[in-house]
Amino acid sequence: MQEKYLFEYAVIRIVPKVEREEFCNVGIIMYSKDKKFLQTKYTINEARVKCLDEKADIAEIQSYLQAFEKICKGSKDGGPIAQLDMPSRFRWLTAQRSTILQTSRVHPGFCNNPEEALNRLHDQLVV
Repeated sequence: MQEKYLFEYAVIRIVPKVEREEFCNVGIIMYSKDKKFLQTKYTINEARVKCLDEKADIAEIQSYLQAFEKICKGSKDGGPIAQLDMPSRFRWLTAQRSTILQTSRVHPGFCNNPEEALNRLHDQLVV
């Protein structure tokens, strides 16, 4: 029997008009301390975003999501936050904020394989 590992995840949301509090799920960020795993997966459904704000800048949103990815990977070009340890990067990325890119509250779970769990959550909650 395979061992199950604790993981934490949050849904990444695009909130084109923060004052209206309407959002569109675009990705998942997932962290597992035991597996030393921190990764994000996202898909921008341009039509959904444009329903909330026809003037939404998809290229800008893409660049914000790429910054999340760089921070997850600890890339040198991800800025000072990307140089923090993995738990700190996850906590920073999932901190509450009032910007166009927000995350849900953090949720826990157990899985055998974090990458498979990330893909499953992405399929269920984003696409």
